[in-house]
Amino acid sequence: MDMTWVTGRIAVGGGIWSAENMAAVARAGVTHIIDMQIEFDDTVLAKPHGIKVLWNPIDDDFQAKPPQVFQRGVEFALAALDEEGSKLFVHCAAGVHRAPMMTLAILCSLSWKLPDAIDLIEIRRPVVDFADVYVRSVERFLEQQVRAER
Repeated sequence: MDMTWVTGRIAVGGGIWSAENMAAVARAGVTHIIDMQIEFDDTVLAKPHGIKVLWNPIDDDFQAKPPQVFQRGVEFALAALDEEGSKLFVHCAAGVHRAPMMTLAILCSLSWKLPDAIDLIEIRRPVVDFADVYVRSVERFLEQQVRAER
C-alpha cells in the first residue's frame, strides 16, 4: 500500500483501488480518508471497514484550485482529528500532487507554517511535487480563512 505517515495521525499517498489494499489501510488504523482522485471513489471499498470517506475529486491539471475544495477537506480532517484515536489518510492516484496539496492545507490549518509543512511532507514523502500553482491555491485558501476569522 502506497501510504506515508507525515505525522502520527496523518498519512498521504496514492490510490487504494482494491478491497485488498483497503484492508491494508484499515489494518494501519486509518479511520478516515480524503480521496482527492477524480478517477475512483473509495466509499464502497471503505464501508465494510467502517472507514469514513470524503470523496473530494479534483483534476490534476495544474490549474488553480478553488478554496471550496480545501474547505471541504480541512473541515472533514479537523472533525476526524477531533475524534480520539482517529487516523487520516489523504490520497489521490499517485500521491504526488493532489494529496500532498490537501495535506499542506490541513497542516497549515493546524497552525503549521507553510514552509515548515512543505518541508515535513517532502522529507517524509520525497516523491511529492509541490507545483507552484497548487501551493498558491493553498495560500489563497489560507488567506481566505484568515479574513473570515477577522
